[in-house]
Amino acid sequence: MEYPVSDPLAAAVGVIGGSGLYEIDGFEGTQEHVIETPFGSPSDVIVGGTLHGRTVYFLPRHGRGHRLAPHEINHRANIYALRSLGVRWVICVTAVGSLQERYAPRDIVLPAQLYDRTSGRERHTFFGNGIVAHVSFADPISNPLRILLAQTCSALRKTYHSGGTYVCIDGPAFSTRAESETYRSAGYDVIGMTNGPEAKLAREAEMALATMAMVTDYDCWKTSEDPVTAESIVSHLHANAVSAKEVLAKVIPRIPAVPSWPEHAALSDAIVTARSLWPQETLDKLRLLLDRFQ
Repeated sequence: MEYPVSDPLAAAVGVIGGSGLYEIDGFEGTQEHVIETPFGSPSDVIVGGTLHGRTVYFLPRHGRGHRLAPHEINHRANIYALRSLGVRWVICVTAVGSLQERYAPRDIVLPAQLYDRTSGRERHTFFGNGIVAHVSFADPISNPLRILLAQTCSALRKTYHSGGTYVCIDGPAFSTRAESETYRSAGYDVIGMTNGPEAKLAREAEMALATMAMVTDYDCWKTSEDPVTAESIVSHLHANAVSAKEVLAKVIPRIPAVPSWPEHAALSDAIVTARSLWPQETLDKLRLLLDRFQ
């Protein structure tokens, strides 16, 4: 089967988040894209259009109606599908629990680091099956993109925090108190269930990624409050979605048009398997990522 190969000059911005994020004033010419990838189907159709002259694609990570649990999300298909549409910058909008007193519900946290505790090695890399790559991942978040988000939050007078560490767990259950206290003691700042795999795969796909972590609760460590429940975070989710859309509308036009950041060449020194040994079947599957090495 032939899969799409994007035009490297047609750089677009991708947004991964809730299903209503594309309802932004100024988002025009919308079109739904149904994409099949070598790794299966993404979470849902991808809604594309233009926002102040920039091509933007929105992907609901849990599917419309929130049908996919965190461990069911096909992150490889999601990232591959966005890359096939020419996306080279990704903003992940994600709900998180706060692990520190200073991050209150409805605050925005722009983490600089990730601690990934999710399982499923095969599902969280594009490589293997005869082609080995080890991307540099010391700084998993694109610092220039994070700075743009921070500047935008500041201009909009949002309560935000730039920096910190996002710890990613499997879920779908929330943490035990013992787990929550352990993460707090380790110095982590927010906790979620999706951003670790997204960041790893985006780096392999040579996409610059940053995260808008929208705080909904204090996890369960804060004993003066009730433990987090799905019901208790709904009102914060709605408020956070409104805030996220305001930030996206302002930051997207500020993102460069030409992919020239270090993340956009992440594979240049990462592939360790000699070109002569690449299996044709694996090469065909990864042509979107490897065509520039031909």
